[in-house]
Amino acid sequence: MREAYPMLSTAAVSLIDLFADDVLNSPYACFAELRDAGPAVWLERYGIWVCARYAEVHGSLRDWETFSSAAGTGIDDLRLSDSWRPPSLIAEVDPPMHTRHRAVMNRALSAKAMGGMREAFRASAEALADELTARGRIDAVKDIAEAYPLSVFPKAVGLGSDGLDHLRAYGDMVFNAIGPRNARVEASMAQAAKVVPWITAQCARDALSEGSIGAAIWDSVDSGEITADVAPLLVRSLLSAGLTTIAAIGNAIYAFATHPDSWQALRADPSLVRTTFDEVLRWESPVQMFFRTTARAVDFGRVLMPEGAKVLMLAGSANRDPRKWEDPHRFDIRRSSAGHVAFGAGIHLCVGQMLARLELEMILTALVSRVRHIEIASEPKRRLNNTLRQFDSLPVELKPA
Repeated sequence: MREAYPMLSTAAVSLIDLFADDVLNSPYACFAELRDAGPAVWLERYGIWVCARYAEVHGSLRDWETFSSAAGTGIDDLRLSDSWRPPSLIAEVDPPMHTRHRAVMNRALSAKAMGGMREAFRASAEALADELTARGRIDAVKDIAEAYPLSVFPKAVGLGSDGLDHLRAYGDMVFNAIGPRNARVEASMAQAAKVVPWITAQCARDALSEGSIGAAIWDSVDSGEITADVAPLLVRSLLSAGLTTIAAIGNAIYAFATHPDSWQALRADPSLVRTTFDEVLRWESPVQMFFRTTARAVDFGRVLMPEGAKVLMLAGSANRDPRKWEDPHRFDIRRSSAGHVAFGAGIHLCVGQMLARLELEMILTALVSRVRHIEIASEPKRRLNNTLRQFDSLPVELKPA
């Protein structure tokens, strides 16, 4: 397969398997090796390119005309192979189609819309925080990272209360499928027969509650901005990406449990909550990687990439690149983390990030006023996914303030 992608003699070749269990559990040494190898490295095992440095990842994500999303954000070229789902009409299209769909989503997820949700999100966060601090020892994944988003996110989108356990299963399917078709993909896809029909049903107009984000998307059909076959796919894009907040909240609790000084700094100055999220995302990016496809032949960092080459943008590595960040492995909530690529960059910057920010702001604000210390109670367990960095279990002790 390597012969199909001619390279200049300066191209580095790596045998690293980024999707192996040991790498997914502890990826940062491999990320450093790839960064040091060059601006673009050929991954021999999968016949793809990888960019691991911040400058190249950030620059490529902003250049959609060269590094296109239209062939899919996964390792497979959606133009050449069948997929288990239709392409995302936000993440896997380029302008002009992307521009039209993005306008609809931006309005549904506007600052005004988020403002209307703040009180309900705050009340839910405070009720949960009261319950958890009274209990003391909890599993921060099940009891916070899953419980809080599932108490506010589905209702905000317009879903009912039945079958919500399918949401995380669907997220696992979507983000596993970004990578190669390995055992993790097969295991998550074993649930497709029951999960996919449920997801499809939730995206229908009559399934969504009035005044919700999903209903606002469907309103754009009435105005003629989109068609009735597009609306459910836009709602679906929220369901597939919105649950990455589970990973982000779990990573945040782990960060504060292992960096108690940062928790005390946040308690002393709760106004840091909003900027804290960016440092959490930089330090432990929930979505570690996504793909682009070259739309033309390009000489990239003295490496020749032909048209149609799959390029892995390694966000988790870019966000710890010492060429960009001072002491990048240090978690520091006072750091200016603006510019991280955990949400992507350019026109495909995560459309739902304001919703994710609201969720983390509310739950951290509720906890920081009630919890004096967060301590690891027993060994955390990772939930391995081809592209998500997350925990399956995170036992902690909450010491009340």
